[in-house]
Amino acid sequence: MKELVETIAKALVDHPDDVRVTEVEHEQSLTLQLSVHASDMGKVIGKQGRIAKAIRSVVYAAGANHKKRINLEIQ
Repeated sequence: MKELVETIAKALVDHPDDVRVTEVEHEQSLTLQLSVHASDMGKVIGKQGRIAKAIRSVVYAAGANHKKRINLEIQ
């Protein structure tokens, strides 16, 4: 999961070296925290959050065969 989010985010931003994904595992969920350079935040979120929603949809679909709920936080 972590690699998937990193690959998608690095393709979108101008500063791919500043992309960081952290996994926080809980009992029934997995939280992926995506942080990017401040000037790239708009590119990851998109107009009205469309790109962020699309990234979340891909992550949810990829994690469908896991037994945990997967959350994506963009910081």
